[in-house]
Amino acid sequence: MNLEGNKLSTSKNWAVWLHEYLLDFPNKQDVLRYTLTANAPETKDNDFTWKDFQARNNNELAAIFGNFINRVVVLTNKYYNGIVPSPNELTEVDEQTLAELKAYPAVISSSIERYRFREAQVELMNVARLGNKYLADEEPWKMVKTNPERVQTQMYVALQIATALGVLAEPFLPFTAKKLSSILNFKNLNWNAITQGSDLIPAGHLIGQAEILFAQIEDTEIQKQIEKLEATKKANIMENQVVEAQKPTSTFEDFSKLDLRVGTILEAEKMPKANKLLVLKVDTGIDTRTIVSGIAEHFSPEEIIGKRVTVLVNLAPRALRGVESQGMILMTNNAEGKLVFVNPDVDGVENGATIS
Repeated sequence: MNLEGNKLSTSKNWAVWLHEYLLDFPNKQDVLRYTLTANAPETKDNDFTWKDFQARNNNELAAIFGNFINRVVVLTNKYYNGIVPSPNELTEVDEQTLAELKAYPAVISSSIERYRFREAQVELMNVARLGNKYLADEEPWKMVKTNPERVQTQMYVALQIATALGVLAEPFLPFTAKKLSSILNFKNLNWNAITQGSDLIPAGHLIGQAEILFAQIEDTEIQKQIEKLEATKKANIMENQVVEAQKPTSTFEDFSKLDLRVGTILEAEKMPKANKLLVLKVDTGIDTRTIVSGIAEHFSPEEIIGKRVTVLVNLAPRALRGVESQGMILMTNNAEGKLVFVNPDVDGVENGATIS
């Protein structure tokens, strides 16, 4: 089983952790069971994706299974105050539907015994499809106005299918099956009762009110899970990333060659036709020298005159726009992100003092 196209790896946090799932999707244990059964690798690798998880819930569990149960329970309460109606004469459609219902326990159990769990679950959903088709074809909500006696039979048949679903769903959707048995108010029913064709839920039996079995899962919920995995992917990349040195490795001997001293800026003016450069006159304590510095975008000449700064005095001279620069002023970033001078201005420190 892969996850979003990549192999599951708990060590790399590329997994769906059950405790997190139960927090993010409360009371949706059966949705995960259903999706995993539908995607479980049987003859080849398979892939779990959050989009497929959403589609399984919304388009199958909610739209097929949950929709059928909801319609049956709502109509029974609306027409008969929750009491299972007595059937009248069964039509050929009724008998054919009930006969088809009787066959499902054998079909589903055969698949389970052959370890074809995905196939078995498809057959379970076919029971819900059978119920939806029966209601859609019979349209009791229309017929109740013209032939209420016929509607009694239709709703009786639909309630038998709904009860069978509650029994057959237990291996696949145990939490849903328990909830459904509570809604329909039945217990101690087994698969043999469905096969034998006895009344699973008899006339005169009182059922409960409708409850949502499978709520829709919104795009925002799925996006949250996808973003969580993307964050994991980025973290794994950063953890395994080999950072290449930007420059050759420096030794302590290299660093000890730097002559860093305290200096004071005496003069400052902008370099003609250069937006970033200032031409500075700096008293290094051993001499006064010209230094060209790229700080004009952050400081005006007026505000830096008199500043105490750290100066690299033994940097090889370099001509910048015709002006020979004889050193470098060292700078850092402060907490606000603005460029500032390293300030050695403390008691007892004079120009030319060595910084070590």
